[in-house]
Amino acid sequence: MDAQQIERYFQERRGDHLEELESFLRIPSVSSLSEHKKDMLTAAEWLVKAFEKAGLENVKIDETGGHPLVYADWLHAEGKPTVLVYGHYDVQPVDPLHLWESPPFEPQVRDNKLYARGASDDKGQTFMHIKAAEALLQLNGELPVNMKFIIEGEEEIGSPSLPAYVEKNKEALEADLIVISDTGMQGPGRPAVCYGLRGLAGIQIDVKGPKGDLHSGLYGGAVQNPLHAIVEILESFRDKEGVIQVEGFYDDVLPVSDEERAEFASLEFDLENEKKELGITEDFGEKEYSFVERTWIRPTLEINGITGGFSGEGIKTVLPAEASSKITCRLVPDQDPDDIVAKLKAHVESHKPAGVSVEISEFDKGKPFLTPFDHPAIQAAGRSYEKIYGVPTAFTRMGGSIPIVAAFDEILERPVVLMGFGLASENFHAPNEHFHLENFDKGLRVICDYLFEASALK
Repeated sequence: MDAQQIERYFQERRGDHLEELESFLRIPSVSSLSEHKKDMLTAAEWLVKAFEKAGLENVKIDETGGHPLVYADWLHAEGKPTVLVYGHYDVQPVDPLHLWESPPFEPQVRDNKLYARGASDDKGQTFMHIKAAEALLQLNGELPVNMKFIIEGEEEIGSPSLPAYVEKNKEALEADLIVISDTGMQGPGRPAVCYGLRGLAGIQIDVKGPKGDLHSGLYGGAVQNPLHAIVEILESFRDKEGVIQVEGFYDDVLPVSDEERAEFASLEFDLENEKKELGITEDFGEKEYSFVERTWIRPTLEINGITGGFSGEGIKTVLPAEASSKITCRLVPDQDPDDIVAKLKAHVESHKPAGVSVEISEFDKGKPFLTPFDHPAIQAAGRSYEKIYGVPTAFTRMGGSIPIVAAFDEILERPVVLMGFGLASENFHAPNEHFHLENFDKGLRVICDYLFEASALK
């Protein structure tokens, strides 16, 4: 790889690339809201044009039964490995809108950071792979490896359609390794290759009481209040240190070796700086585990939201007829999402207060993922980071979930290399999501270098 030539290429085209990315970010491709169904197709069509412009071939939109996905490839590197790149074009909802400093779908650059929903998760990082392939095709007329791209539109709702698609198209998606940039770095200027992800299991709890809202003066104290009932259920899930009280919840947790915990400790995580960045005064959780371990190797149960009753301006003395809450659990090897959901249901049923009925619906399931960090494909990614960033690469786990990763691992049986460029402080599921453009710039170079590193793996 001619590093100087690539450097000049990206420097000369930086403005054009950012304009292209901003046009992608303007599309409100929120997969969880039906009102954005047309926007999802618009985003997929945008990707088709981007792939064709880059010089990729066999570009197409595939229907899935849900939101469409986009496929592209370039398969002319005879005798070289095939790299399958995965990304997603869907984004999270933007609520609460009033907390955004600039409109979420009107990208703005401030302090060398690009602000918009999807800037970091995952449009920005997906875009980088397209531009890296385009750069090498423009400069060399060819790629050092064969490449396949699969960009979906349902990651933020748990990738419900993708496992079946991958199974059906297993032969067409055959590759030597899978590369995903939907994870984060260890910190500013501190690259990391992630080799483990937590899984996910989510439920919604709906509590119903009387047939309609009641006057709290006439019926309060004599009729069970669904809001009080749901609070009682939610309070039963954890103790005051965050230890989950659901029977059997920890039964299948794979123990972590002392050597791996020592490796985590050597990363010199700055807890005080993290608290400052997050705007909190104290961290929280299981006392025998560090902040890093709680977010990487321990399972969780979190209340994501509660609804019910009256929350408008002023007061309304109502005893609500119903209340609901959404719960998600992050899972670690070897926990199974279906097993955890069954245990959550049993817990809710055993802690249901009298006077209400409870319904539970399931959503967002994904298995945890773990791969050996000494695999050659992962170590090669570490070398590429180190060349561009000039510092050693950390090998880490991540607290988040990418539901399709475990499915890729099980169905395609190939190593998955998680080489992300985001930072934990970039608000990727919150207002004011942004992407540090320093990592956008360096990430393009890292990806190009890695494609050459990968060409020697077979």
